[in-house]
This record gives sequence, structure tokens and C-alpha cells, in this order.
Amino acid sequence: MGTTLEIWERFKTKPFGKQLFSKMLCHKAPYFGSIKPVFVELMPGSCEVRIRKRRAVLNHIGTVHAIAMCNMAELAAGTMTDVTVPKTHRWIPKGMTVEYLNKAATELKAVAKPLGEMPLDAPGEYPVEVLVTDTGGTQVFRAKIAMWISPKPNRT
Repeated sequence: MGTTLEIWERFKTKPFGKQLFSKMLCHKAPYFGSIKPVFVELMPGSCEVRIRKRRAVLNHIGTVHAIAMCNMAELAAGTMTDVTVPKTHRWIPKGMTVEYLNKAATELKAVAKPLGEMPLDAPGEYPVEVLVTDTGGTQVFRAKIAMWISPKPNRT
């Protein structure tokens, strides 16, 4: 079928291709389906994901729930990392710190970008920042996610 990036490149320009890609990715990692994300951009070093404001992601005051934004951030950071690491390496989230900056009262956009160099010589942390903004461009959430990067084990 291909790598995540190859599948994205194949689908992104097709009618409803971004939505189909997003559903396929959520099929692979079902928990992310709860926020119904749509990928807007994906390339090594960058990922943009959007979610709609809808009842299933709201909290008791009618804004997007903090954990929905955490899911969005982890999805964007993980997918960006996945298409950025070489095929010889693997990744897993090691930790995440978050800041809730403003009420999230609209559709949201999350953009993930690396904050440092990827360790390739030895296992190590790869910091990724995810900024979440509302439709007015106001930053509502910020996450720093430590991705653990390590060489894939040699299987003989």
C-alpha cells in the first residue's frame, strides 16, 4: 500500500481525498476517530490537522474539550514524526506538556513542527511543538511532545 507519506501524496489532490486519508489513518489508530480529524497538509517536518466544533468534542461550557485538543496535538505530532523519520528508525510519544491559552470556541487547526534535531546516531528525544488556533487565528492551545526516536532492531 505504501508509506503514510506515499498514501497522502496519492490522495491529497483527489476529490474527498483528504477526508478519505484521514479516515484511513483513524482506522489504523481508532482512538483518533473520536475527534473526526481532517488532514490539510502533511510533509516531512510539518503537519496540519483540523477538527470541527461539534457536540461530541465539547466540554460542559460549550468549548472544545481539552482532551480533544490533546488528541489533535498527538495525532498531528505523531503523523508529522512518522513521515519525517527515516525508514531505519521508529518513534513513540514519550511525554507531552500542554498549555490551555484561550477558550476554544470554533473549529480548530493544529500545526505540528519539530523544535530540534532528530537523533539518528543513538536513541533520543525529538521535541515537537503543536500550536492550535481557532478560526480567528487566536492561539488556544500549545503542546510540546517528546518523541522517542530509536533505530529499528535488526531482525534476522
